[in-house]
Amino acid sequence: MHEYERGEYTVLQISRLFQLSDVTVYNWIYRYSTYNRKGYKVVEMQESGQDKVKQLENRIKELEQALGQKQLKLDYWEVISRLAKEKYGIDIEKNSDSQPSK
Repeated sequence: MHEYERGEYTVLQISRLFQLSDVTVYNWIYRYSTYNRKGYKVVEMQESGQDKVKQLENRIKELEQALGQKQLKLDYWEVISRLAKEKYGIDIEKNSDSQPSK
């Protein structure tokens, strides 16, 4: 639960991550957290936590799409490299100190 105190996760995220009810997480905060010792009342707007989760899910989708595009480019490069070697005898993957083709 130190993740909550460091601001890494919201109550909603912790409850999902550890499969706990949000009430259990709040009880832990009031019992053991440094917030309780400082006299803070913890109130987290459910919408804000949900918004943060949605933003993170959207970011994951964006990163997955970017990764998929990079994988397609890599696959394409590997096919081009193989074809260049097979058809024209050009090894594109050789080091830069190789002789240029004629």
